[in-house]
This record gives sequence, structure tokens and C-alpha cells, in this order.
Amino acid sequence: MSTVLVTGVSRYAGARLARELSTRAGVDRVIGVDLPEPQFPLGEADFVRADIGNPLIGRIIGQARVDVVVHLSMSADVRSGTARDSQKERNVIGTMQLLAACQARPELRRFILKSTASVYGSSPKDPAVFTEGMPTGARIRGGYLRDAVEVEGYVRSLARRRPDVATCVLRMAHMVGSQVQSSFTDYLRSSVLPVPLGYDARLQLLHPDDAVDALAAAATGTCEGVVNVAGDGVVTLSQAARLLGSPTLPLPTVPGRRLGSLARRFGAPTLTNDQIDYLMWGRALDTARMRTVLRMEPRWSTRATLVDFAAGVAARTPRERPEGPERPERAGHPGLGLPGVAGITGMTGLPGVAGMSRGARE
Repeated sequence: MSTVLVTGVSRYAGARLARELSTRAGVDRVIGVDLPEPQFPLGEADFVRADIGNPLIGRIIGQARVDVVVHLSMSADVRSGTARDSQKERNVIGTMQLLAACQARPELRRFILKSTASVYGSSPKDPAVFTEGMPTGARIRGGYLRDAVEVEGYVRSLARRRPDVATCVLRMAHMVGSQVQSSFTDYLRSSVLPVPLGYDARLQLLHPDDAVDALAAAATGTCEGVVNVAGDGVVTLSQAARLLGSPTLPLPTVPGRRLGSLARRFGAPTLTNDQIDYLMWGRALDTARMRTVLRMEPRWSTRATLVDFAAGVAARTPRERPEGPERPERAGHPGLGLPGVAGITGMTGLPGVAGMSRGARE
């Protein structure tokens, strides 16, 4: 029987994965870790409020005898330069601490990283489809995507230092669902879609159901290495706008990348240069390894994902946030054997572990 630790369970995909894994045969216990309280039910999974950058994470892994770790807690949200500093600390330094804790535990046998296909970048020189062996990072300008490239490198280092640990990196296409909060879904929710003048990017997307299926398959299966994960087919940006029923507003992208600043006037989120590149040239993925190595067949095509997203958005008020359960009551959990940890402070000055609670059930 396996004990699985999932980071990033305060968000939709992490909570869904924890809930799904807790029902899988062969999984004895699921422990969800995050600093914020979960916004969505965790089913039978347990919740520990902890910072992955805190050395205490090693005690959790060791005392619970965790043998599978699924890392989902890298953040892509940036609101200011100060936020960028804390984002990099959590993404890179936090992941380094987590990997160091994993490397020290002899019982660990699998490490799964949820990465992003955006590490391939977007440019007019792109191939028709990206395969896993193609170089990454060459066209990345910085920010979160640079963090993702760096973190993938640290996971490869873990594989070299612990060849007995199977590592799997899932490079996922943009996840699009009515409950998903990201800069890309915020863009798709805009009442008017600002689009780059003279371009019509190819988009390949991923439904949350398929993202959870892929992560669960990686956690409970035997796959190793890098795997692209995306739904079947592509749509152009103009086709996506029609499926969403949203008017488009063509805006110039040069000089000075004006699309990003002009888009904000129409309620669209701030767009980074990497995101503008994606809206200009798009990206398509080869998903052969998803089928042969991960042994996972997507249930939702890119087109069906957009249709489902549009239906979910239409059913809610424009400013309504994703619905979630009330916060679960906090209760001690002696089964983990973690006495006296509530007062420990993390490396970033945040609480390490403030208790453990049974996830709210559906």
C-alpha cells in the first residue's frame, strides 16, 4: 500500500487529485499539503497546513512514510515586483527544500512534477508539434516560466542522485475549466478578447478532468521521464473566441508590446511578454508518450474543453469566484505522529504546520 503526499491542495486541481487518489486501490493514505486552507473538498485525504520551504516537510514525509510525492504547488500569479520575489522563493527555493527532503528519505520511490508546456516557448520558428526531447527555455523571457525550467532541472538532479526513485515530469497544456483560476482563464473570461493584430495562434488545451487523470496515472503507475499532456486537436484563437461567444479586439503588439498594456483597459489581465508570444504563435504538443508511457487517453478534446468552459462561465455571474465548501473544521491527527509542531516557523517566516484536518467531503 502507498502513502501519497500532494502539494498545492488549496487549489482546484490539487484538491481534485487528492480526492481522486484517496479512492484508488493500492493507495492507503493521501496527505495534502499547502499554506492556504483548501477551497474544495479533499474527500478522504488528510490536510496538513505546511510550507514546502520549511525543513519540517522532511519530518512529515519521514514520519508518515510517504513513498510517492506529487508536486503541484508552483505558482504563476504575479501582481508586483515584490510578489515576484516571493513567487520565486516559493517556486524554486521551496521546491529545492522539498526535493532535498525527498532525497533523504529511503522509502521514497516516486516523484511527480506538474510542469507546463509553456517551457517550450512560442515563436514563428516553432515546429508543428513539440516532442518531449526538444529543448526548453531558449525563448523564455523570465518570470514563472524561467522558474519552471529551473525546477525541471532540479528534478533531473534528483533522478541522478537517487536512481532508485522514479521521476516523472508532466508538461501540461493550459488547463481550462470553469473552476480553474489562472491568468489564461482570466483572459478567456474577458468580455472582449484583445488579440494580436495579424495573428491567429493555434491553441491546444487541457480539461481539468484529464489533468487529474494524468496526475493520478503518474502517481499510481510506472511512467518515468517527461510526458506532454494535452487534449486532442487544436483550435485557432479566433475559433476559440467564437466558441466562447466573445467579440475580439485586434490590437498591435509592437512597438513596445502594446497589447499587454492596452488589454487592461478592456478588463483583461496583465499579459507578460511570454503570454503575448503564446497569443501570437500558440503551441501544439505531440502526445504519443501520454498514451504509450502514461497510458492515458484524454476524455476532452480542445474544442470540447472550450465549449464546456463557456457553458460554465455562462452559468455564473461575471465576478463570481469558483464555489468551494466552507473551510473544514481543524482537528488534530495523531496518526501522523507530529506532536508539538504548531509553533515551528518556516524559512520565510510563515507557519510551518498549524494542525491537520480531515478534508471536507462532498
